Amino acid sequence: MKKKILFVIDSLTAAGAEKSLVTFLSLLDYSRFEVDLQLFGYGGEFERYLPETVNLLPPLAYTQFVGKSVSSQLLTFDFQKIVARWRYSWAIRRGHLLHIDKARLYWRYVSPCISKQKEYYDVAVAYAQGVPTLYVVDKIEASKKFAWVNVKYVPEGINYAFMERYYSKINHIVTVSDSAYTEFASAYPQFTGKISIIRDILDARIIERMSEEKPRFNMECDMPSLLTVARLNKPQKGYDISLQACKILHERGVKFRWYALGRGDYRSEMEQYIREHHLEDTFILLGTTPNPYPYMKACTLYVQTSRHEGFGLSIAEARILNKPVVTTEFDAVWNQMVQGENGIVVPQDPVAVADAIEQLLGDKDLYNHIVAYQRQEKKGNTEEIEKFYQLIEK
Repeated sequence: MKKKILFVIDSLTAAGAEKSLVTFLSLLDYSRFEVDLQLFGYGGEFERYLPETVNLLPPLAYTQFVGKSVSSQLLTFDFQKIVARWRYSWAIRRGHLLHIDKARLYWRYVSPCISKQKEYYDVAVAYAQGVPTLYVVDKIEASKKFAWVNVKYVPEGINYAFMERYYSKINHIVTVSDSAYTEFASAYPQFTGKISIIRDILDARIIERMSEEKPRFNMECDMPSLLTVARLNKPQKGYDISLQACKILHERGVKFRWYALGRGDYRSEMEQYIREHHLEDTFILLGTTPNPYPYMKACTLYVQTSRHEGFGLSIAEARILNKPVVTTEFDAVWNQMVQGENGIVVPQDPVAVADAIEQLLGDKDLYNHIVAYQRQEKKGNTEEIEKFYQLIEK
């Protein structure tokens, strides 16, 4: 009989973990598994790439409720859900909160409104830290429960003890890189025996095929083009570094255009910086798309200025398409970067980023050397799926 597996993730918007899950699901052996997928938010860009063999479960009653207008919510007379939403909304307005703070508060106020799943699963997988992990522990009955850690994840203070209780009920914890493993194992040494690494899976064939699609925005122009694919965010993705590096290059008279694919709450500040420094024709915000690969194929350089990443999925995708990379140094960067061979790694400093970009745009021999090196690099890592099979059978 086929094993019944449930995957849970917040949504399938255009982001790294979401993209990784869709690739993961496209590679599963459906002669062996029957797969359900539960989301907390629907309508994400990557939903259309789900394999037909995946059963996308309907929205939870609570998420359907919060998707309605306030007047419609009041007309339902569901006092429990109304109060839960009000208490959570009020709680997250009290100052700056981390993602894990919001997840803990969400679960504190909302979980009583969420029923347990009636289906019993052989394996339940929380494919993200936070609410998916809490849901799998509290609301799912399964023989085995796995939890993915996709980022540098070190809960502190009240969050540490809160998550410790949940991870103690998980059978196995999966991290996506060596550095993510080290960080998590250092934070929770009591769980070391049930932590392993399954890297974000990349299928080179899919990426190369999708790169042939026509982009909605033509990047071909009379000057070099830089590309960054990341959520518009300052603390993690370091777009402030990108903007300052762009300004430095612009002042040096370097000819280029820098395109950014993504969306996020830093956009308005970015637009203000672009206007103030007259970079409207130089740093261009393209919005978001579920298929960034035509843009990667068209660009001259791929640039990433992150402060930390669980792995650095977009860098790996750019390398598959043989695009020289300029990236800042973060915890997991050396899992895939070879200095001077597939790109240049620099400190988290705008001047260093600008210098590396100018060097690669001006040194054709170095540029061509990197492209040649990338062409002989191993493409993709679909064999990582075997580690998942081994966990199931363990």
